[in-house]
Amino acid sequence: MGDTDRAALSQCALDLLKVFPPMPGACALMSASLAVGLERCMTAPIHVIAGTLAVDGEPVFGVRQPFDGPAVFSASNPDWDGHVWVMIGPYVVDVSLFRTAYSRHGPPRLVKHINLAFGPNKGLYVDRWKRTGQLGLSYEPQYVLSADEVTLLMGGAFHIIKQSQSG
Repeated sequence: MGDTDRAALSQCALDLLKVFPPMPGACALMSASLAVGLERCMTAPIHVIAGTLAVDGEPVFGVRQPFDGPAVFSASNPDWDGHVWVMIGPYVVDVSLFRTAYSRHGPPRLVKHINLAFGPNKGLYVDRWKRTGQLGLSYEPQYVLSADEVTLLMGGAFHIIKQSQSG
């Protein structure tokens, strides 16, 4: 990833992390928000992906089973046990990973792994996608969200951000 794209990614992620309230289960909303922001300032292909996140080969989000993506992502805040992240070309970009791991709602296996592998105070995970996983993390894609599904999630994210700013 070039310096210009890396800077744009960092700035978009920081901006999102500042305004999005800490909450469990927000990977779809946060990933959609990040993707929409990145589409304005990057030329690389950007996709929002749903699937399984595994730590050392064991799923922590998702069950490695096919699912009905259009049915799951027909809601602006889906109730689903998998994980959602952004792909920028060949790069996995996960804006919710550390927030989830550092929360009291994070799965114990993920919490332990993140604390040991990365330590505290991280905000954005970016790595070249590999089937075997880097640093013990495996992103296993199962569904690519459509532009309409991303827009619907962005609406849900906007609602949560506005609610948190008024309350």
